[in-house]
Amino acid sequence: MGRIGTGVREISDSSYEISFAYKGERCRERVKAKPCPANTRKLIQFRAAIMHAIEKGEFDYAKTFPDSARVARFAEMLGDVLTVEKYFDTWLTRKKTEVKASTYQGYRLIAINFVTPKFGKLPLSELKRAAIRDWLAAVPDVTNKRLSNIQSCMRSALSDALGDEIIDANPLAGYTYSRAERPVEGEPDDEVDPFTPDEQAAILTKMRPGERTLIQFFLWTGLRTSEATALNWSDIDFIGGFIRVRRAMTREARGIAEMPKTSAGRRDVKMLAPARAALLEQKAFTFMAELDGPVFANPTTRQRYTGSPQIWKVWQTALKHAGVRYRRPYQTRHTYASMMLSAGEHPMWVAKQMGHADWTMIARVYGRWMPSADTSAGSKAVEMFARSNPNMGVGNGK
Repeated sequence: MGRIGTGVREISDSSYEISFAYKGERCRERVKAKPCPANTRKLIQFRAAIMHAIEKGEFDYAKTFPDSARVARFAEMLGDVLTVEKYFDTWLTRKKTEVKASTYQGYRLIAINFVTPKFGKLPLSELKRAAIRDWLAAVPDVTNKRLSNIQSCMRSALSDALGDEIIDANPLAGYTYSRAERPVEGEPDDEVDPFTPDEQAAILTKMRPGERTLIQFFLWTGLRTSEATALNWSDIDFIGGFIRVRRAMTREARGIAEMPKTSAGRRDVKMLAPARAALLEQKAFTFMAELDGPVFANPTTRQRYTGSPQIWKVWQTALKHAGVRYRRPYQTRHTYASMMLSAGEHPMWVAKQMGHADWTMIARVYGRWMPSADTSAGSKAVEMFARSNPNMGVGNGK
């Protein structure tokens, strides 16, 4: 038996109970230890240390009794006792009903493969920018795009935690870590690697009619695969000359059409002549198949494409037969953007056509690529402002 008045007593043949007052409440906590005089003395000293810490205002309930049911009650913020793993589990459960299936799947994989293994047992409030930065710097074999995706997921989760008053600051607010990446030998300096007109022609000639129309449509609309596969004929306005993009169908959604991620993604895309020609040819394959059916369908099964993997297989075969260097189908979107910008179309118009709210991304992604498209760039300004000024040393015809 513990000594009377010590706040320590034996309650079984394998544990003690320590009692003390904290913040006006009587607290009792079980400590596993085989009752014996030596352990009794140690626990009396342990309780005395608790009382001293309480008196000095330095007592940390969570660190002293991490498994106690009272931890959350006495925490200044829930993030002091809620682990990163537990919070992300709860956050992901909520996000499943709030975001697209593809976005949720991306978040889930980042949490499982990156965040939880490193920080899972850490209290959420102890997740600091320096720790995240040093970890990201050491993660092997990842690109800056992957690092950006990891931080985007974490930033979103921590922003919600801040809004719910679980933590008092978001360590990733206004901050993004990136590495100084070096070009890889044999690879382009950036991700934009559009198809030339000759390559486009070679690819299209190696595809079946129902597949060729889809790829030609990609090249002249800039639609994402998920957006094109979700199109119904009611989305095609031949009279108005535009394509209504209102849905997307990703692999993660398992054949269910979802709303685009942003309001800018819900847009009307101008039907340029090559895209119109592709749609008119496609009518022979799917227009009368069913009432308001899919615009594009697998020529073999006659069913709507349910995801990009089906198209990738066709795409790989076509490029191989055409002798064109392989690039993933998403490069058709880059090809569309590069063709429009090279031809002098306004960047804001291109951004709107591609589903971006502004042209910041267009300038960032295509900015280094665009100047080389026009060898006469800048000549108009020289003609207007320099040739008429003799002090510039730029004479007529030079």
